[in-house]
Amino acid sequence: MKEYKLAESEEKFAGLIWQNEPIGSGDLVKLSEKEMNWKKSTTYTVLKKLCEKGIFQNENAVVSSLITRDKYYANQSIRFVEDTFGGSLPKFLTAFISGEKLSKHQAEELKRLIDEHKEV
Repeated sequence: MKEYKLAESEEKFAGLIWQNEPIGSGDLVKLSEKEMNWKKSTTYTVLKKLCEKGIFQNENAVVSSLITRDKYYANQSIRFVEDTFGGSLPKFLTAFISGEKLSKHQAEELKRLIDEHKEV
């Protein structure tokens, strides 16, 4: 699994791209200035870094993603469970629901997900 580590500002910038893709690089510069108060040079520097990390591409002045937002956050979640709970999903779930009761709907949804992803 490829590891994508982004700083908070990079993650916010990535969110702008995911929300607006495909987006012309000039429009991205304007959006970054409006939303993040970034200069053109900052936008292009951070965009270049995210392209080098394999998250986005800038082809013919059009920026688009190489991985989806969902895939990025799934990767982050897996890394969190690995780093914090030794990769143990049961330990993570125990900590997550500690002291809380699951609704009937939540319990059924978890059972359904487990059944869908269970090794045969």
